Amino acid sequence: MSSEKHMGSLPTIHHQSGRGRHDGATFMGVSMKHLSLLILLLQNSTLVLMMRYSRVNVDPDQPMYLASTAVFFAELIKLLACVFVLAYKTKSIPRTLYILRKDIIDQPQEILKMLVPSGLYALQNNLLYVALSNLEAATFQVTYQMKILSTAVFSVMMLNRRLTRQKWFALCLLMVGVTLVQLQNVGSKASPVVADSKEEEEFSSEGLEGSMGDELGDASLGDLVDEESGPVQNPFIGLVAVLTSCVSSGFAGCYFEKILKGAEADMWVRNIQLGLSGALFSFLAMFYDRQRIFEGGIFQGYTAMTWIVVANQALGGLLVAIVVKYADNILKGFATSLSIIISGIISVYFFDFEPSLQFQLGTLVVICSTYLYGRPDSAVPGFIRPTKK
Repeated sequence: MSSEKHMGSLPTIHHQSGRGRHDGATFMGVSMKHLSLLILLLQNSTLVLMMRYSRVNVDPDQPMYLASTAVFFAELIKLLACVFVLAYKTKSIPRTLYILRKDIIDQPQEILKMLVPSGLYALQNNLLYVALSNLEAATFQVTYQMKILSTAVFSVMMLNRRLTRQKWFALCLLMVGVTLVQLQNVGSKASPVVADSKEEEEFSSEGLEGSMGDELGDASLGDLVDEESGPVQNPFIGLVAVLTSCVSSGFAGCYFEKILKGAEADMWVRNIQLGLSGALFSFLAMFYDRQRIFEGGIFQGYTAMTWIVVANQALGGLLVAIVVKYADNILKGFATSLSIIISGIISVYFFDFEPSLQFQLGTLVVICSTYLYGRPDSAVPGFIRPTKK
């Protein structure tokens, strides 16, 4: 059982035993290894870019959709998808109902085990919307790699794992790279943002600083919108959100692995148990926006793009869980590096992002550290190995 988690959705459980027998697998003549790379790349890139676009491309006449409702609907879709897959596997509705009753209804203690990780992941999912409402997609992609550091630290503390010098060196590089990337935002103030440079307007910042406190108090986190200028982004809020999300992801992943170590259960049943807890916490999170929901409805601000983001968040993680067993750590790192580059290029052309020299250097350092961390530890050269006499 792997502790690998995917951005933007509650963790999807998958088994990785017997990886060797999958090495030559193909799908419609395409190597599953190459297909898994493509799917990982699309999941890592498209969710971030589409989520960013949906948060900044807001019609002045329409309200911003509420992040808490989007997370809740994503959990419902994921829950239904897991039930559907379980029914497809069993090929029997009565058999499916029996499994659901035996493993879920009759074993509430199993769902209780999921409360801590599912609650933390519900928090993480909401924070992702906050972060992408306030940070460029490329900046988010790079900074979000700090989840590697948090996961590594918690795995040492909670799972008694030992990291090699190579991995510690990679983590130090990661911190340096993320720091360089964030230097671009040092001194940046809250400012309006638009998604298309062709529709740029001159924004007046007079009085913006004085009103930020009131707006943050009245608006839902990640849903800050200036009535005349459109969405307003605050890099500091985005940074705090993404770092908190990284810590939450690392702790929840290691906690989840610790409580389920040695437990045997169907992966789809586990995902249903996790989805039930996640849906509960996501529903409770909507109480934060209850006033706005009462006034504008739960579907306020929803567009076709919003539903695409919700579906990607819900189903993308499940799809990755199915193919990730065909990808080794190097392939995952390669997909992450490519997604960072793609996000940067698209952000330049579609979001008027102007990467500084520090950002470019920091991105390169983060990509190198990601590759180095996932790379197998180098073997000790033969000429320095002690010889037996």
